[in-house]
Amino acid sequence: MSLQTLLEEPHITIAYDHLNEWLYADWHGDQDLTSVQHGAMEMLRLMQVQRCHKVLNNNTRVTSMWSEAAEWGGKEWFPAMTAGGLRYFAWVYSPNVYSRLSTDLTLQFAGDSPVVATFDDIDTAKSWLQQM
Repeated sequence: MSLQTLLEEPHITIAYDHLNEWLYADWHGDQDLTSVQHGAMEMLRLMQVQRCHKVLNNNTRVTSMWSEAAEWGGKEWFPAMTAGGLRYFAWVYSPNVYSRLSTDLTLQFAGDSPVVATFDDIDTAKSWLQQM
């Protein structure tokens, strides 16, 4: 990946991958409603600034449950991302079982678009996103 860092916060780093033309979000540490909402809204803003339609969302370094943000993420944020141009979202699970459950809960609240696929490793997620 040829990444240009766009935002660096204690809970998330967001970069643009010029080679693949997608936003790369690398979440880290404990997450809660506030950190998820802040990071997610920054993703929306930066996706629109970069005029991209794909996101590689990496949760491999997330260390906590963040289920209090799941309904908001599924019902409000994903529709906003779709309206902002998102078409494909590759979501790499955290090894933390509670974070993984939070991801699945978010997706239960989300509708059918954009196309979201979940992965256990980043290489498989990248390959899928490149084919879309």
